[in-house]
Amino acid sequence: MATSFSPTTSVRSIFRNPPEALLSLPDSFSGVKRSFNSAASYATLKLPPAFALSRRPLLSHRRTALVRAATIEEIEAEKAAIEKDVKNRMERTIENVRTNFNSVRTGRANPAMLDKIEVEYYGSPVSLKSIAQISTPDASSLLVQPYDKSSLKAIEKAIVSSDLGMTPNNDGELIRLSIPQLTSERRKELSKIVAKQAEEGKVALRNIRRDALKAYDKLEKEKKLSEDNVKDLSSDLQKLTDEYMKKVDTIFKQKEKELLTV
Repeated sequence: MATSFSPTTSVRSIFRNPPEALLSLPDSFSGVKRSFNSAASYATLKLPPAFALSRRPLLSHRRTALVRAATIEEIEAEKAAIEKDVKNRMERTIENVRTNFNSVRTGRANPAMLDKIEVEYYGSPVSLKSIAQISTPDASSLLVQPYDKSSLKAIEKAIVSSDLGMTPNNDGELIRLSIPQLTSERRKELSKIVAKQAEEGKVALRNIRRDALKAYDKLEKEKKLSEDNVKDLSSDLQKLTDEYMKKVDTIFKQKEKELLTV
């Protein structure tokens, strides 16, 4: 238990034969007079009236924080979560590329051509396919039949405002779209657009790979993975990325063939 002190005129040290550290006080103890009586084996400090000593113990014990190491199961779970996230994001990227390709029209009618059309419906933008049935009665036309006939005008406006380059025919019941034949020049232009979309898909895949590498590096810094572990995981990640890159190339070549085939 700490001894209670008050700012009296003098205090006797509890040390016998006090060390030099006690007799050589720092400069901050200005106004403190000290003396040492060798016969009595004690030191006397003359304290000013305004000087007060702390009630805390002279010796203190610091608490040491205990850090629990992650278990093998926890580390494996973190690795599995990273791998699962990578695959899910890469799959979504492939689906996005397919959706973008489908919105680029070829010479044949395809309901997916209208996938990116949004209609202002009761003050909110909604996808066309959510408020209308889209069909292909033949290879060169599309039929759009809204579930709510009052939305016909809004659907017509949305199609005209799009970059499809088609003129809708509204008969009051449904909308018919005739697919014009593509010129050779237009096919080449669309092929360039599709190539750009494919490259954007590859950039997205590389970004996913980058995020996973950062996650692995974080586990290494936390001492949960060794450097060799990270190298092996990075190698597997590169193989997975290459696999999805090939998927982008495959669907791009298919789309390009559709565009350039007359």
